Amino acid sequence: MRMPTSLRASTRVPLLQVAKTAIAMILAWVIAGTFLPTQLPIFAAIAALLVVQPSVNQSVGRAIERSIGVIVGVGIAYAIGIVFGTSSWIVLLTVVVAIFLSWALKLTPGTANQVPITAMLVLAIGAASPNYAFARIVETVIGAVIGVIVNIAIVPPVLIGPARTSVNALGNEAAATLDRLAAALTVPQTQAQLDELLITARLLRPMQAKTDAALTQARESLTLNPRQSRHRKDLDAVDEFFRRLGPVITRVLGMTRAFHDRYDDSISREPTVQAIADELTRASHDLRLLAREPDAPPSEPDAVTAGVPVLTAPLSVVAPNSRHWVLIGSLVEDLRRIHDEITGDDAP
Repeated sequence: MRMPTSLRASTRVPLLQVAKTAIAMILAWVIAGTFLPTQLPIFAAIAALLVVQPSVNQSVGRAIERSIGVIVGVGIAYAIGIVFGTSSWIVLLTVVVAIFLSWALKLTPGTANQVPITAMLVLAIGAASPNYAFARIVETVIGAVIGVIVNIAIVPPVLIGPARTSVNALGNEAAATLDRLAAALTVPQTQAQLDELLITARLLRPMQAKTDAALTQARESLTLNPRQSRHRKDLDAVDEFFRRLGPVITRVLGMTRAFHDRYDDSISREPTVQAIADELTRASHDLRLLAREPDAPPSEPDAVTAGVPVLTAPLSVVAPNSRHWVLIGSLVEDLRRIHDEITGDDAP
């Protein structure tokens, strides 16, 4: 019997973020305790803990969510406590009211969770008095502000590196798909091999979605980040390459699907097919060059043929068998469009 979830993550949170969280909690505890010495600064420490996020933009958003949630929760707890007191069943009633009020106000999940938690803590830990409620709001704001300041002051995170790695990996996989299709064009295929070729090519789509998510995180990491001016150009370059990869992946999938659906054993004997396979290999080569890490030296094959562009000469298409002209025409047109995307030539 398998557990529905794991107690351990596949990767660790960066040590720097853990250190920043600890620093923010310590500062929040000391500063809030100095200004509000009558209570342990629990709310300030919790706010600092939750506000330090992987990006400055997320930290600001979490700080706002946390502050609003505490203000609303304290208000609910204060109002109900004044009217009904602080007995145990009143605490339960307050939590239920807070949950439904958060739903009615369409609060974000972070804020909606914070409202009932705050209301419960205010009633359970302290008296429902105006001074206590106000102090908890001030304490939370102090912790949230300190969390944001610490995240900005100590190496504000920039997530362009993971996004670049993901985009380059997508480009290399698209190039590998072109190579597999080129090899399949020139050798008779079994149905199992055709199915495997198509299934493997379709894996580009979830990989593309994952890369898009990584780019979204990279863009978010630069929002409100004081280091954004130094990294904006790099992000724009990665974003542009990803944009160019989109049509390439669509064409690669279309070519693979057309080959799968219209295949017969005589296709490899068509005179034009070998030329198409050669050009697919050239396109794969140039795509790998674009997907290479900026500081990485070219691999040995790429070093030898680095100056060879794709589709170096117009294809001479010999009239194919009537059973193959749709497939060959489709492959040639998609190959031309892939060439345009790789070279940046959008002309028809």
